Amino acid sequence: MNRPFQLSRRRFAQTLGASAAYAALRPALTLSAPAPQSAARAGGSAVIRLSSNENPYGPSPAAIRAMADASSIVWRYPDEHADVLVDTLANLHDVASDNILLGNGSGEILKLAAASFTDPNRGLVTAEPTFEAIARHARTARAEVTAIPLTTDHRHDLAKMVDQPNHGLVYICNPNNPTASITPKKEVRAFLAKARPETVVLVDEAYHHYVESNDYESVIPLIKDYPNLIVARTFSKIYGMAGLRCGYCVADSRLISQMRAHQTWDSVNIMALAAAIASVRDKAQVEQGRQRNNEVKKYVYSELEKLGFKFIPTHANFLMIDLKRTARPIITQLRGHQVEVGRVFPAMPNFLRVTIGTKPQMEGFFAAFRQVMG
Repeated sequence: MNRPFQLSRRRFAQTLGASAAYAALRPALTLSAPAPQSAARAGGSAVIRLSSNENPYGPSPAAIRAMADASSIVWRYPDEHADVLVDTLANLHDVASDNILLGNGSGEILKLAAASFTDPNRGLVTAEPTFEAIARHARTARAEVTAIPLTTDHRHDLAKMVDQPNHGLVYICNPNNPTASITPKKEVRAFLAKARPETVVLVDEAYHHYVESNDYESVIPLIKDYPNLIVARTFSKIYGMAGLRCGYCVADSRLISQMRAHQTWDSVNIMALAAAIASVRDKAQVEQGRQRNNEVKKYVYSELEKLGFKFIPTHANFLMIDLKRTARPIITQLRGHQVEVGRVFPAMPNFLRVTIGTKPQMEGFFAAFRQVMG
């Protein structure tokens, strides 16, 4: 009776391809070992994908095993797994379970926040440039979007953001995307203390795990002091689960209830939930991901300095390179060399956003970059 299940699991594991094989062996590999799927197949040519700030090392080996196990119960709704992940995250962050809301990636959290706290009478205040998704969702709600330029050293200008009138939601991406810069913890705390109680503040900590700076802190512990604070997290980055779509937020239970009212039931699938539970319990995943990123980041810094290009120091798994010329044609030319990099950011048209991939990926990037830049 057990044999069909064993075959099912085997077939499922095979579909994970090189990622699963790599993940199972990963503890024995060096930090500079090449990652699975370091190049995607497109039109028969190897493409180096450095465009979406993905983690090329993939999920935890424990997450791979959890997904294989969960393949036997995909016929079930994910309620129980969702409850387990909520309890696991509540324990991780020392909050109650009703302070946690799961989402189909942190992208769903941003959409729910815009739906809940913006409308024609309550606008959104955000930075420029920053991650654009929440502004799009707010405009869908017919809310006014006010974008405040970053400071000259790429911090959120919180002093200006707090003084904007008629706003129901403020979005702070920290570390910020696309600049990979941080806004110091003292400034964030001062902003929270000054923000109007009726204004909801959403702090997006998608890249939290990559930061190694004494000027930064997660504001999750502060939700106990600020009932208008929401903190978003994702399993897409350090946990290597971008394709699985799993994220969450931590907030006062009143805000959680308001957001849940706009959410589709069971929006996170059982495979993602199983992988997320295992990932949180695998204490090595975060540290290994940070170490790998740091190792390759040093190489990237060194190569850019040799080539004479300035860049914004990064607190994430990507960075912005100052090309001193318009980035759009460079992006197109790199694509011709089978290298995909980030999109154009209108507020910083001369900057190129590049994901920090594996060492072989970055060697491929620099080979193409030298040719394109002449």
